[in-house]
Amino acid sequence: MAMQCSSFKFDLLRTYGQARRGRMQTAHGWIDTPAFMPVGTQATVKAVTPATLKAIGAQIILANTYHLHMRPGEEVIASMGGLHTFMGWNGPILTDSGGYQAFSLAKLVKISDEGLCFASHIDGSRRMLTPERAVAIQEALGADIMMCLDECVAHPREREYVEAAVVRTSLWAKLCFEARERDSALFGIVQGGIYPDLRQRSAAEIAAISFDGIAVGGLSVGEGHAVMMEVLDSTLTHIPHERPRYLMGVGMPGDIIEAVSRGVDMFDCVLPTRNARNGMLFTWQGKISLKQARYREDPNPPDEQCACYTCSNFSLAYLRHLFISREILSAILNTIHNLHFYLELMSKVRHAIEKQTLDDIRNQIKEIYHD
Repeated sequence: MAMQCSSFKFDLLRTYGQARRGRMQTAHGWIDTPAFMPVGTQATVKAVTPATLKAIGAQIILANTYHLHMRPGEEVIASMGGLHTFMGWNGPILTDSGGYQAFSLAKLVKISDEGLCFASHIDGSRRMLTPERAVAIQEALGADIMMCLDECVAHPREREYVEAAVVRTSLWAKLCFEARERDSALFGIVQGGIYPDLRQRSAAEIAAISFDGIAVGGLSVGEGHAVMMEVLDSTLTHIPHERPRYLMGVGMPGDIIEAVSRGVDMFDCVLPTRNARNGMLFTWQGKISLKQARYREDPNPPDEQCACYTCSNFSLAYLRHLFISREILSAILNTIHNLHFYLELMSKVRHAIEKQTLDDIRNQIKEIYHD
């Protein structure tokens, strides 16, 4: 018999148009929404410690089921007291189902109604990821919020294939819901590609199941900003307002602010951490590439409006030197800054919804990050 999660709660505190200011409760604490979740793929947010994440305002992080299942294995993590103890993070953790990574990283993937059969990208061993197995792995990890197994379709794909994926995603969603045995929240995922009627169908079928929250998947895969927003417009109206809405894998500031204005509550993306390691910084004046020679003798911080540790202590000249020299400290300082920018952006967005001034920051972000 399917069980409900007693430790999860979502409250809507304020709205501004379709934008929502809320708060989620989990077994490991509250999360203010709209929220951005730093990505800790292999039980670590690259280049920063859990203490640093807390210091810059992270409330929840994301970990990856596929990677942790492959190495070191959920049994090892469970024996260490679960993912929170294993990685030294006492806040909420969301784990994805591992399906997307099985599609994108594994080899010889075969899809059936039973699940995904694939060869490990590490050692080539054959694995089977079923909806029930995806939930069991996430429960063994001890996640606060788990994700259903879904079929994420690449863009572009023909309608017939996308429709079949919608049918399979709904089937898997029901199996995941029935498989839950522990008191962790479980989110369903809406698919449907760029087809409005398939998105609406998927949203209705997922919403009919008593999930704790609902995610929109299969976007930010090359469809472009305008199409992404059109898909959101045709999807979110079919998701009950009392449940949190999570837009998976979307992380450009312009995409985030527009999705917030349409009623999205949660985001995750590797952009701030990956771009930091590649020498690209997000600021309130736009993007900065430390590869550019013009910063070689620049005594200014990356962003004079930013109060992060990096901007408070280091110049662009030093940050460029670290990056060009391939020093480990480069990734650390750049990641601190980029995550601080994203978390500050979400804090400003929440405040703006409370004060009914969201249009101001929306226009500011559109002007700075228009691409």
